This record gives sequence, C-alpha cells and structure tokens, in this order.
Amino acid sequence: MRLFVQIPCFNEAATLPATLAAIPRHIPGIASVEILVICDGSTDGTAAIARAAGETRTVHLLVNKRNLGLAHTFRRGLDASLALGADIIVNTDGDNQYHGGDIPRLIAPILAGSHDVVIGDRQTAHSTEFSPLKKRLQRLGSATVRRFSGVDVPDAVSGFRAMSRSAALQINILSSFSYTIEMLIQLGRKNIAVTSVPVRTNLQTRPSRLFRSIPQFIERSLTTLLRSYAMYQPLRSFLAIGSVFLIAGAVPLMRFFVYFLMGDGDGKVQSVVLGGTLVVIGILTLLLGLIADLLGHNRQLLELTLEKVRRLELAAGGTPAEPQIVPFSASAAQSGVPETRQISLPASS
Repeated sequence: MRLFVQIPCFNEAATLPATLAAIPRHIPGIASVEILVICDGSTDGTAAIARAAGETRTVHLLVNKRNLGLAHTFRRGLDASLALGADIIVNTDGDNQYHGGDIPRLIAPILAGSHDVVIGDRQTAHSTEFSPLKKRLQRLGSATVRRFSGVDVPDAVSGFRAMSRSAALQINILSSFSYTIEMLIQLGRKNIAVTSVPVRTNLQTRPSRLFRSIPQFIERSLTTLLRSYAMYQPLRSFLAIGSVFLIAGAVPLMRFFVYFLMGDGDGKVQSVVLGGTLVVIGILTLLLGLIADLLGHNRQLLELTLEKVRRLELAAGGTPAEPQIVPFSASAAQSGVPETRQISLPASS
C-alpha cells in the first residue's frame, strides 16, 4: 500500500525542509511513503528544495506556472497523487504547522478499514497560540459546519487530513478559497465515513497567507459554506428563503383581512399589494428550488459518471489529465537513488 503525503506550497522555502524532515520514512502497514510537493507559483526556491529532498527519498514535484490558490492546488495534488498510484493520501501544510510524526495516527482508521477520511483535530481549545476570541470563533465555526455538512468533526478547517483512494476519487473541489469546508459538505452529502483524531501542532512560523484578517476569513468561509450547501442541498436552501418571503407576505395580508372583517378595509390596499408581492416572490423561490433540486440530482449523476471514468482511466494506466513525469537527473536512476520527479498537468485538471 502506497502512502502519498501531498504538500501545497506557496513560497515555503524557509519551512519546507522541516516539514519534509518530519514525515516518517516507514509506517507499519505501508509499503512506501512518498511525497508530492505542489509548488503554487512560488518564487523563493521552494521547487529547488523539493528537488534536493529527492536525493534521499521519493519526492514528486508538481509546479503551477502561476499562483492558483490553495483550493485549486489541493485539487491538482489529488489528481497527481491518484495518477501516481496512491492508496492513501495525506494532506499537510508547507508551513510546518502540523506535526508530521502524527501521520501514522492519522491514517490508522483508514488502514483499519473503518473510515475513508480522517480529519486531524488540532485541539485548539488547549492551544496557547489561539486567543480566547479565536477559540470561540473556531468552536462556533466548526459547529456551524457540522450543522450544515452533517459531518461530526471538532476541527472543521484543519488542513491535516487523510483520505483513502476511494474517497479521493469522489472529491471534486470547486471553491477558489479553501478546500476544507467544501470537502466536508461533499463528504456528508455522499455519506463517506469520516472520523477525527487528535494531532499535535508546531509553533506558528508566520501569519496565514490564506486571509489578511479574521473578518475576511469569516466572510470567505461563510460564502464557501453557503455556496457549497446550496449546491448540494438546493431544495432546503430555496425552501428556507422562500418560507421567509411567504411568512413576510402573510403578515400584511392578515392585517388587511382583519381590517376587512372589521369593515375598515378601505385604505389598506397597500397591505394587499405588499403581501401579494412577497407571496409571489416566495412561490417563485420555491419553484426555483424544485428546479435546482432536479439539477442537483443531475449533478450527482455527472459526479458518479466522473468517478467511474476516473477509475477506468486509472485502471487502464492513464489519468484524467495525462501527466508527464520528467526525471531531474538521469544519473539518479542509474545509481539507484530515489528520483525527484516533476509532473506536468494541464491547468484544467
């Protein structure tokens, strides 16, 4: 069984060596531990560090010609890992936030066959680096994601996660911000077995590059959550919105009806107009929800087809976007030293 540890990186030259060094070389139940570094348009020599690491262990390098963002880079990493034959994929960060020594604990439920996805719980309630405000926001945010996704994990935005090959084939990240929340929405929708295990973290080396401030992080996370939920639960989403308009429209209509029964309906026509308008909007919203639900079922069929196509192509030795694997050093192959390999995938993969 082959384990791939994928590391999305954007200008992580300062921390990538420590991240690579912490990844175990041998894990019981795993035949080989390989590393995939996805260099997301880095300009600080991140790719060179990945190449140098290939002198002592198997490292693969996927280079984005320009910065595509974390979510897109994560998706490209999954495609490349699957193409290279990964049975289990672990995602970690290039800033050495997560303790690489906890990878065996992270993949244990997958090796046991009890779960297909495992989320690392950073136990932020006990973290000294999280302020009281951040701890409360983390608890509230994770509770909100659990409510919308139906996946019971305590640390919803943790990027330290493991997935089986079967689960990775079913994940289709569309968000442009981050993969963490959308992935949980999909896992809950597709009834994939998910669990969480406590993991250790290292001291923070730099501020996050994913967002500039906590308000921006909250805004982007909420946008991703609502968009993903509406995509996979359109009927519930439109039903909630439509119900608000129906209730709001019923109030002025009831007002007019009461005055009408009292013989004082004259002059209250504005209530009928306002209430009728809101009720019509509510009904139209519900109809849009029905249409969106039908499109959602069509989306499920398309995703099932995509998964089957991926399986067929991988079984035939190909990939959805055929990678070109180019060895950096011909002498490395002749000497028996593991190669660092660069993988070129089309931008659309």
